[in-house]
Amino acid sequence: MSIYLDVIWLLNFSFDLFLLVLTAIVLKRKINKLRMVLAALIGSSIVIMMFTPLAFLANHPLGKMFISVLMVLTAFGFKRFRFFFQGLLTFYFVTFLVGGGMIGIHYFLQQEMTYLEGVLMTNSTGFGHPISWLFVLIGFPVLWLFARNSIEGIETKKIHYDQLVKVHITVENIQFSLKGLIDSGNQLFDPITRSPVMIIDTLKVQEFLPKLLVHLAIQDDVMKAMSEQNEGHAWEHRVRIIPYRVVGSEHQFLLGFKPDEVCIETKNETLKVQKTIIGLNRTTLSSEDAYECIVHPKMLQGPSIQQVS
Repeated sequence: MSIYLDVIWLLNFSFDLFLLVLTAIVLKRKINKLRMVLAALIGSSIVIMMFTPLAFLANHPLGKMFISVLMVLTAFGFKRFRFFFQGLLTFYFVTFLVGGGMIGIHYFLQQEMTYLEGVLMTNSTGFGHPISWLFVLIGFPVLWLFARNSIEGIETKKIHYDQLVKVHITVENIQFSLKGLIDSGNQLFDPITRSPVMIIDTLKVQEFLPKLLVHLAIQDDVMKAMSEQNEGHAWEHRVRIIPYRVVGSEHQFLLGFKPDEVCIETKNETLKVQKTIIGLNRTTLSSEDAYECIVHPKMLQGPSIQQVS
């Protein structure tokens, strides 16, 4: 069988280059094209070494690790050890992620592609079967995009979960707790008292609220529903009407109430909110039930009542 070394080298060079670029994207680091190309050249040199007296070095795990270290140093440089170590681990992570996906799809489709001494090669001829090359040329970019989008999605969720808190609400003799999301975009205030408004999912807490209050809160036109209602309820003196506006809509009104006490439990401390209004939202806040209320950032300026050690 004839082996087209230049084609095999080009394939591995392309893999190394794209993996380095994906690593830079994950780490949010600036991409230096020249450094990336040089690093990919170092990585693909393992193909050439396979046919030299240095083949033992290319086959040994320590030799492969040494080459990957050189690749990361060339691509991103060395500012401090943590900076370098983070780059190296991320490079291994994206390599296993994309490489594992390629191997999994390969065995699923049973294409004529295999690994020889750690080098990606084809079986039918030295050049490779057209279908196997089509698999590589199409499969790798698809997996690359999938890995990139998945990692960005994980990163977004991590940001969200880092902003999640536990909210404890007390009204008279009723207490309930909710998962809250701290949202800097929530700048809603009660126009009279200037108290920050925390928005909760009404249907999640309807068992703790007066039925009439829940009925009014879920109406499309809150003001009209209240004007037509003559019946009273126990929390009537707590009710507040908060005007708000969203893009593309006219002024709307949100029904809310004043609680007796609100405590916010973060990872580091528990905060007691001095004053706030609980806004009753008529739609679901999180389709994945990641949180049940939106916490106003101003509420985090309350006094700490407990430090978490």
